Amino acid sequence: MLLLGIILLVVGFLTGISILWTIGIVLVVIGAILWILGATGHSVGGRRHYW
Repeated sequence: MLLLGIILLVVGFLTGISILWTIGIVLVVIGAILWILGATGHSVGGRRHYW
């Protein structure tokens, strides 16, 4: 999810499409939260680890 968010941020920045920029920011934030929760040992979505 982090990788997809970063790709959308770059594409949105290069093409000037603001909706891609916004979706990219949202995906990066959600991906970072899930990554931190998974790294600290909390179950995320019924899984012990989230990659």
